[in-house]
Amino acid sequence: MNPQSKTGLMLAGVAATMVSLSFAAVPFYSWFCQVTGFGGTTGVAEQASTEVLDRTIRILFDASKEPKLSWQFKPAQTEITIHIGENAMAFYEAYNPTDRVIAGQAAYNVAPDQAGGYFTKIECFCFTEQVLQPGERVLMPVSFFVDPSIMADPEANQIAEITLSYTFFEIPLPEAQASLEAPAQPAIN
Repeated sequence: MNPQSKTGLMLAGVAATMVSLSFAAVPFYSWFCQVTGFGGTTGVAEQASTEVLDRTIRILFDASKEPKLSWQFKPAQTEITIHIGENAMAFYEAYNPTDRVIAGQAAYNVAPDQAGGYFTKIECFCFTEQVLQPGERVLMPVSFFVDPSIMADPEANQIAEITLSYTFFEIPLPEAQASLEAPAQPAIN
């Protein structure tokens, strides 16, 4: 094999490796953010904190949606004040004003980013897809607490307020729902 062919094969291998790594980057980054709280990604717990501190923190709620999603989406409350470690519940409201069934999935983050690893959700509507029937209005809960270990973090222990933000995106209907929505095909004789 001549040197130009070897170089060409090596460059093709490098290009294929780079393309493969670019597809792996998004899931790896999501996993990294969930584990570390980087970029405002929240933590998840199976149960509430057992330690509640005297210090309080203000939680602000924000909602948005992608432009093509026809829903109305907003927080049911704009803010609450809780003790660090105290389990709290908040609600978001979604309304489908259209005449068709629409499925959505919420993406979320918190600000400031340093609070991400300490803002811990127990239950959240964002963990699953949401399907709203025509004209349906729902209140969707999120159960959470701010982990008391935030006090040991010199970059996060002075945070006085955290903003919890959700953005809803339209997604394809779940398979079972989509089959109910598909128009009946005429029988072929």
